[in-house]
Order: sequence, then structure tokens, then C-alpha cells
Amino acid sequence: MLSTGALRAHLLAARLAGPVATPRETSLRRYRLFAARDPRVLLGLDPDRAWGERDLLRLMADKCGVSADPDHVSGPDVIDPERTLAALDAFAERLARAAERRAPVLFGTGHPHRLLGFYAGLADALSAAGCVVLTSAQGRCVDITTRFGVRTYSLDYVRGVALVREPGVRAPGGATGAHTHSPLPVRAVLEETVNARGVLPELVVGDHGWVCGAGQLGIEAIGLADTDDPALFVGEAEGRVSVAVPVDDGVRSDHYRPLTRYVLNRACLSQ
Repeated sequence: MLSTGALRAHLLAARLAGPVATPRETSLRRYRLFAARDPRVLLGLDPDRAWGERDLLRLMADKCGVSADPDHVSGPDVIDPERTLAALDAFAERLARAAERRAPVLFGTGHPHRLLGFYAGLADALSAAGCVVLTSAQGRCVDITTRFGVRTYSLDYVRGVALVREPGVRAPGGATGAHTHSPLPVRAVLEETVNARGVLPELVVGDHGWVCGAGQLGIEAIGLADTDDPALFVGEAEGRVSVAVPVDDGVRSDHYRPLTRYVLNRACLSQ
């Protein structure tokens, strides 16, 4: 059993919370783009209200613990570990509910190099609890706009977690996948499921476009988000995302293992 105090210490030591590697400049730039409704940072979300830069800064200060001072424009951003812990507890509660009703669940990540193991541990536990972990649309191609133009990616699953692979990568089942913010992969999975008259997920767990894309379509969604990903926190504020956990999403993959243990313990899903 990993205690709250031990996890708090780990969050700070691994820089998952506290001063994090995400630069303040990057976060502020993403807030400006979100306020301008740039689709690259909306992540599939269509906000109900107009969110100005100051609105977003106040929201992120409340949800993450970043500085609310608009004159603070440089240096590392900050995540309050208490907010991370509270959100992880809410995250665990949603997983426990899904396990109780044996709900079909979809896991997907735009950060496979960092977060695949975190989600895979949760997928294993929910599968053991009787949930169907969905793997629809494996191998389907998705055209995603990148800074290099439109590129075609393929959907794959590793240990029950969806990801996309870059063109030319031929390693089915391997952990290497592409970093993406796009909501198009989750839309493709859901479209394939509907066309096949299959079971839709009752819960989507992930990050970036996987969470916002599912939440925008009315499917319960929970996930992790860094200080430069305001879309998940706006989605939470507007009721489209159930839980957004503030955490640095770019540290070493093994640093997320204690988070998996903590969440599974809280959800009473430890194996």
C-alpha cells in the first residue's frame, strides 16, 4: 500500500509535481492559442464559452496550482502536489465505478513513450475485474495534420492501450508509438465500433485528444494533463471531462508506476 505521504514525496522528487520541466513560456503560449480557438490546442474540445487568456490563467491556477500572476512569464511552471493527489483520488473513484458495473473501457495515449505503462497497468486491473477493454479499429489509418503537413498514422494497441504509429513503422505490438494531440484517433475508434454495431466504451481513460475527443462526444472521460494542456481542464470545468489530473506528462516512464499503484489501491483494484 502506497501512502498519500509517500506518493506526495515521490511526486516532488520525480518532478511530476512541484516545479516541473514544462516552461512557463510554453504554458502561456498554449493559453493564448486556446483563447484564439486554435484546433492544435483544443484537442477536439468545442468550449461552450469564450475563454480569454486571463480566464485560462485563473482556471489553471485553480486546477493545477500554477502562478495566477500574468506578469510571471518565465521559468519552470508549478503543479501543486495536493491538487494532483486530490485528482488522483477522483480518478480512482471513476475507475472503481467502472469496475463495479463491469463497464467497457477504452484506453488511449498520445504519450506512448512516457505513459503507456501507467495506462497498461490500469487496463490489466480493469480487465481482471471483468471489464471489457476495447481494442476496436486496430490497423486503421488516420490522417493527422502535423507541422510537417498531413501524415497518415495507423492505430495499434499495446497491452490494451491505443496509440498511433508513424508512417513506415512496422512493429505491431511494440511500445514505440507517436506523440499526438489529435482527437481523430478516438473518433476513428468510436466510428469503427458504431459501424460494427459493437459495444461503445462507457469510460475513456487517457490524455490529449483521447480524453477531449471522447468527452466532446458525450462519453465519460478521465485523464492526465500537464500545465500546457488547458483543454482537459476547460473540459472538466464545463462538464465534458470527468477528471483531469494535473501532472507533468513528460518524465521517465518508470516514475509513473507509483501513480498506478496508488490509483489501483484507492480503487480497490490491486492485484
